Amino acid sequence: MPKPLIYKGRASLSNAAGRFEKQSGQAEDDGWGSLDADLPPLATEVIVDSSRSLITYNDSPDIPFDRSINPYRGCEHGCIYCFARPSHAYLGYSAGLDFESKILVKPDAARLLRAELGKRSYRCAPLALGTNTDPYQPLERRQRIMRQILEVLAETRHPVSIVTKSALIERDLDILAEMAAQGLASVYLSITTLDRTLARALEPRAAAPQRRLETLAHL
Repeated sequence: MPKPLIYKGRASLSNAAGRFEKQSGQAEDDGWGSLDADLPPLATEVIVDSSRSLITYNDSPDIPFDRSINPYRGCEHGCIYCFARPSHAYLGYSAGLDFESKILVKPDAARLLRAELGKRSYRCAPLALGTNTDPYQPLERRQRIMRQILEVLAETRHPVSIVTKSALIERDLDILAEMAAQGLASVYLSITTLDRTLARALEPRAAAPQRRLETLAHL
């Protein structure tokens, strides 16, 4: 049985090939104990997503919104239970370590959003953000894609709802507070457990439970 791929700060213990891949590989000991060696840190790889549209629509009767935006594909929070993991297979990546280390970003998100909202055929309805992967994952600190999206939504007075487990959302309270005062914004903070040890194992790069409670108070 192959040795688990234990990387510090990562939740997944494997990186099996995606379900749509024709080939897969498995590590084997070459007799020199190579599989027993400590693994180097697994760096996050940033990949540009060149999608030509930003808003995703759905007509599911089980979902309370018909449109959503995901600034990122894959999530560095690395929550081991994340239902979005299998979606990485559509990109040719693994639902395991690839999902939390190969992150696709949409640097043109604000421009694409402005263009889509400006179409004569567009009809306004609440936009949901964070429905697949977290819009405030660690990369957002320097990418600032979510901040730019909110600036467009605030300028156009467009309603939005956000789901996150990150304290980084506090950075954008200036925009969100003004929008909320107009009845245009709502935020949902996901708090899975108050046990710090359990949270570290399940959600290795998400905000600690106490920090999320503090963010909830600030909101």
